Amino acid sequence: MLETAIKADARTERQVAYPEPLFILCPPRSYSSIVCGILGQHPQCYGLPELNLFLGDTLGEVWTGFGTFMKSFGRHGLLRTLAQLHDGVQNEETVARAQEWILARTDWPIRKVFDHIQELVGPRILIDKSPSTLFRAEFLERALKQFPDANYLHLVRHPRSTAASVLSLRAAHEQIARMANNALFDPERIWRVSHELSVTLTEPLPLGQSMRLKGEAMLANLEIYLPQICEWLGIRSDPEAIEAMMHPENSPYACEGPPNAPRGNDPNFLENPSIDTERLARIREASLIGELSWRPGENFDPRTVKLARQLGYS
Repeated sequence: MLETAIKADARTERQVAYPEPLFILCPPRSYSSIVCGILGQHPQCYGLPELNLFLGDTLGEVWTGFGTFMKSFGRHGLLRTLAQLHDGVQNEETVARAQEWILARTDWPIRKVFDHIQELVGPRILIDKSPSTLFRAEFLERALKQFPDANYLHLVRHPRSTAASVLSLRAAHEQIARMANNALFDPERIWRVSHELSVTLTEPLPLGQSMRLKGEAMLANLEIYLPQICEWLGIRSDPEAIEAMMHPENSPYACEGPPNAPRGNDPNFLENPSIDTERLARIREASLIGELSWRPGENFDPRTVKLARQLGYS
């Protein structure tokens, strides 16, 4: 009882000082970079690159875990964030200092790391969009345990267009293609497992704590969806705030980082972070029916079709 009371007091103190963060849940290639970039430019929010903090219980577990992913570009988002917030600029020196800072605090619980970032940002809503949160059930469970009162945005994209985007990225980036050279990384499987996790583990949350959005609909109708998201988060939705959100390119993370931490976000977003309203207006949902380009002669697994229809696709 005493422990519960202490946790409740700590939660109350944090709520007084800082708002609860927002976590965007989705597999890779689901519009999360542009959506995080848009929401993060709201004057009351702060969009983060991919921190990947839920891969372990401590900063050390995160830093050395999950194989090649965290030994390469999986670290870039956290390095860029710390460099930006500690030194006000991202260059090779500040990123090196960020790495020294991390290596001196490998015993820190991930919640302490996140709270440190929150203190540096101040009373703005932190927005994290790490697709790795859905790599395993334990990662999302860790997020929900560490942030039981946070808001969760389940962002979805049609499985066919998600897979096409995944394959296009792998074709353009040899390092990513090498990491994904395994049946476990079949784009349909990643899509289905990730969304099954998100649906299953966020369903028990209290009404209003999570929101599910089709990325295609949101990006094609920003003038409709942005005020609704603001209302959900309890933040301003006046013209000045909406106009700020229309410029994700103003984020300090909306460009390639220094050579020792160049990524931390989707490569395509880093190359072209501005909103192209004409292109977004042309987004059309694909079909669940038909042969898969990456597995000739095969169609979607019935489990994928069932889940996609549950999420509003046809």
